[in-house]
Amino acid sequence: MSDKKTVSIFVDVQNIYYTTRQQYKRNFDYNKFWGVITENRIVKNAIAYATDRDDKKQKEFQNILRGIGFDVKLKPYIQRSDGTAKADWDVGITIDVMEYAKNSDIIVLASGDGDFDMLLSHVKQRHDTKFELYSVENLTSISLIREASRYFPITDDLLLK
Repeated sequence: MSDKKTVSIFVDVQNIYYTTRQQYKRNFDYNKFWGVITENRIVKNAIAYATDRDDKKQKEFQNILRGIGFDVKLKPYIQRSDGTAKADWDVGITIDVMEYAKNSDIIVLASGDGDFDMLLSHVKQRHDTKFELYSVENLTSISLIREASRYFPITDDLLLK
């Protein structure tokens, strides 16, 4: 029997994109991230949640994510009549985390969205699952950081050069 821990990985692509761009004016390095979080672990699931704008550059990016090892789930990008846009994956991520947490030693969540603090609290109470959180620290909810078993701020080492 292997002593390697099992891991399920969930990435809120829009949150990571916008927070790394806002804080660092650079993009997240998904290859480096994958290498760090999967080292000496057995990957059970890896899902990247993104929006579908039917854009060539985004399709190329989504194929890169698939090549790394992520299953890419897409939700249509909705432009509202008032000019605002919506493409929220919070419920989808929550459902998947709750489903996969019972079969994983570790859940890795890449998002700074404070709405996930209740999810982490709930899953920790129901399962013996550890949560590792990756996000841009000063753009992340304090309550979310507190709920994580381990917190890893996204800094220069996880950004494209």
